[in-house]
Amino acid sequence: MQREQLADFLRRRREAIRPAEVGIADGPRRRTAGLRREEVAMLAGMSVDYVVRLEQGRSSQPSTQLLGALARALRLTDDERNHLFHLAGHQPPPAEGIARLARAGLVRLLDLVGDTPAMVLSDLGEVLAQNRMSILLSGDHTGLTGDRRYVAYRYFTDPAVRDLHDPGEWQRHARQQVADLRAVAGRRAGDPAVTGLIDRLRAASDDFRRLWAEHEVAVRRADRKTFLHPRVGRITMDCETLVTPDLGQQLLVLTPADAEARERLELLRVLGVEEFPAGAPH
Repeated sequence: MQREQLADFLRRRREAIRPAEVGIADGPRRRTAGLRREEVAMLAGMSVDYVVRLEQGRSSQPSTQLLGALARALRLTDDERNHLFHLAGHQPPPAEGIARLARAGLVRLLDLVGDTPAMVLSDLGEVLAQNRMSILLSGDHTGLTGDRRYVAYRYFTDPAVRDLHDPGEWQRHARQQVADLRAVAGRRAGDPAVTGLIDRLRAASDDFRRLWAEHEVAVRRADRKTFLHPRVGRITMDCETLVTPDLGQQLLVLTPADAEARERLELLRVLGVEEFPAGAPH
């Protein structure tokens, strides 16, 4: 671990970010153009004391999970993120692991869309980053582990997931999930991360196994879905999916489908955060 180099790199990256880039108001009393340490701590989900120790070269070796959180908070590019891992004494994650760190440009877009729910997903359906409104609408998915981090796995194996969506839409969305996964499997032929997930889904769900056998292929771009939110009721949202050039990550943006949905989403924004069922689907 190169403590002094790591400390210098983190300080310089923090000082290079404008608060507006991460959705923080740039008030008249700020004495620096960059972020404050407490703001980095908030964005990365760690203590201010640990950020201070990292920047002073006094910290213990950070974990790969913590480094991933710092990379997202500081909006690092792929090259900068790899450099961060090297300075901390870790090898950068392999291809699959890197794909599970949201790209800096997509995270910036999350900030820019403001009060519109949005999230970044991997091509396998792992939620890599969410803005506040996305969490209010569908829960925080970024901390899930194992197979539960995959949207498709939760969709087919967790009965509670169906309770959060219009029952009349389940079959259509299930078919879309499978067709999208089939497209990923074709694009990443032989990838054990993909084949392993498919094998486990086929073993766990009769519905998935039946739909998989139909061999439908389709990459989702636009959709409409109804959330049965426990606090504000039915919210119908239009979903637009934007993908990166290599199809490795997606930005999913959800906008209200009608006036009633807009009113309920605004009510949800005002109500703020309250406990939400863990692992609810997007």
